[in-house]
Amino acid sequence: KAAQLFQRAANKGHAHAQCELGKCYAEGRGMPRDDDEAARLYRRAAEQGHAMGQLNLGRSYEQGKGVPQDDREAARLFRLAAEQGLAAARFKLALLCGLGRGGLPQDDCEAARLFRLA
Repeated sequence: KAAQLFQRAANKGHAHAQCELGKCYAEGRGMPRDDDEAARLYRRAAEQGHAMGQLNLGRSYEQGKGVPQDDREAARLFRLAAEQGLAAARFKLALLCGLGRGGLPQDDCEAARLFRLA
């Protein structure tokens, strides 16, 4: 039922609904699991500046689910969401920073700063 409501709102361009519907596809809640469709919906939300959409699309890139695996794109998306104050995005960015992944230089000080903010 919730997936149907999200679908209607997502079709009208509602970013939060697109993100939530993407989660339904990613987790197979209320519909068959479909990583490609989840990533497509996350992208639609992310392109509207939706922080959770950016985070979830970043996770898709990090894991290579529905999109090619790309740590640089994941880091870019995590940074966009982190700049909006999303704690989970700051955490993901801190992990990449601490490991020197995603095109980021390995920087323990920056990683610690981001962990504190998260």
